[in-house]
Amino acid sequence: MKAVERLDEFQRRHKRLGVPIAVVYKYSEDQGGYLAALITYYGFLSLFPLLLLMSTILNFVLHGDPALQHRILNSALGQFPIVGDQLANAHTVSGSGIGLAVGILGTLYGGLGVAQAAQNAMNTIWRIPRNERPNPIKSRARSLLLLVVVGLSILGTTVLAALGTNDKAYGASIDAGIKVLLLAGAFVVNVAVFTLAFRVATARSLTMRETLPGAMAAAVAWQLLQWFGTAYIGHVVKHASVTNGVFALVLGLIAWIYLESMIVVLAVEYNSVKSMQLYPRSLLTPFTDDVELTKADQTAYRDVAEAQRMKGFEQIDVDFTRPD
Repeated sequence: MKAVERLDEFQRRHKRLGVPIAVVYKYSEDQGGYLAALITYYGFLSLFPLLLLMSTILNFVLHGDPALQHRILNSALGQFPIVGDQLANAHTVSGSGIGLAVGILGTLYGGLGVAQAAQNAMNTIWRIPRNERPNPIKSRARSLLLLVVVGLSILGTTVLAALGTNDKAYGASIDAGIKVLLLAGAFVVNVAVFTLAFRVATARSLTMRETLPGAMAAAVAWQLLQWFGTAYIGHVVKHASVTNGVFALVLGLIAWIYLESMIVVLAVEYNSVKSMQLYPRSLLTPFTDDVELTKADQTAYRDVAEAQRMKGFEQIDVDFTRPD
């Protein structure tokens, strides 16, 4: 125990060392894993209607154009299970109005769910009292704005990053200098997108300084996961059988979305810890009551209690007086 006490005293004196510990503790207190899992659920739920929508639109575009079908078949889209087999058979390429409608409705439902889950995560992390959060109508209007702006931006940066990393897989040929510019541009736009998303999804006015560090970390993680996803499709999904390819694609998508969601939650946790000065924390705080709470510990626990306020006239008092 003396070694733990000395380590605790050391990280309290050197506050910068206490930041990672405070982020991990706050992630646990906010049930960050469940917040990320909820975002993952709706993200995964929205992907298949989105794939149906994109496939239907692609079928409308490719119908009666064998040359374009051949080019798409040799690109990354041709490596997806089922989609590649359908593209290989030109007679099966056709659009469907029902598929288009189902794709639009399903994508909208899942996308709004992602935005709602993101708002819940941001407000939980920033400890926004429940009575100060948007009502169901306003929150969905904000979710729609978040879905349109951020969704279109991320789609565009994904194309830029894909062309910058593996242009041949997408049927293009780009010089090395242009690739670097595309990657740099994608990173800058990703930082701006995450900064905007963090501010829109939080029911509190946040400054650029409060959101930028986490946005940069989330943008780096997004870029790395995109590279991993491209390599995964090219080396695992491409060489698997149809059945195994479907399972590989589904499991890969779940893991990919959850990792990105978890990193985003951790990034916002870091922003909140730094902004609200929730460090250093006592090392033994999560494990026992026999501990001397720091000022950051008391602030963190007080904020948790006050975040449950349902009405503006509800009074919540938090006291940390130890019994005799």
